[in-house]
Amino acid sequence: MTSRHPWLRRASVTAVSAAALVAMAAPADATTSTSTTTTSTSTATAARTTTPATGISTAATTAASTATAADVDYATWQKDCQAVMDQALPYLKQRIAATRPGEKQAIVFDIDNTTLETDFGFSYPQPANRPVLEAARYAQDRGVAVFFVTARPGIIYSATDHNLRHVGYKVSGLYVRGFLDLFKNVADYKTAQRVDIESKGYTIIANIGNSATDLSGGHAERTFKLPDYDGQLS
Repeated sequence: MTSRHPWLRRASVTAVSAAALVAMAAPADATTSTSTTTTSTSTATAARTTTPATGISTAATTAASTATAADVDYATWQKDCQAVMDQALPYLKQRIAATRPGEKQAIVFDIDNTTLETDFGFSYPQPANRPVLEAARYAQDRGVAVFFVTARPGIIYSATDHNLRHVGYKVSGLYVRGFLDLFKNVADYKTAQRVDIESKGYTIIANIGNSATDLSGGHAERTFKLPDYDGQLS
């Protein structure tokens, strides 16, 4: 990929998804909420911190990318995503195996360029980001609730929900922004959604996304950051 216009592409996603919503009357089963991931590029180093709001020891994966966004093509992006999920999946396997009696585990995912391939080609339904889908399937097949927290507007809730289910995600909850949320800080909005998930009795074992706003604010045992190449991906 030699050039990218994230805001233009996001506007296109919104417009086409809204049109799809009207055209196909996609199912609108709303549960609530979701969460995201932590990633890295090819080389990642784990730094252990403490989640202020929960007091949980949190491992935050940070990545140092050597490629500039303009130089990144699809194959490079997939390789970098795989590198992050190669760290996340062993942790998830271990944490899920250690589920405590009565514990309700959940993972929170971001959507754009995390669970779906938003900025690499365009189609509807958008394809799944395969390394992330693999981890989500492992977790959801073992009873872990999968939530999605996105900055997408509520007008495309149904189209987004349909897209996620169509490509293989089991949506335990989908959080989109209402009108008033559009005026809020995105990081604060996403943190509030994770608080809401916890209020339903879930332990968020991982939060996976590609932006700092997806992961800041705590309320997850671990975070995994996928590459956004200095904000060049939406």
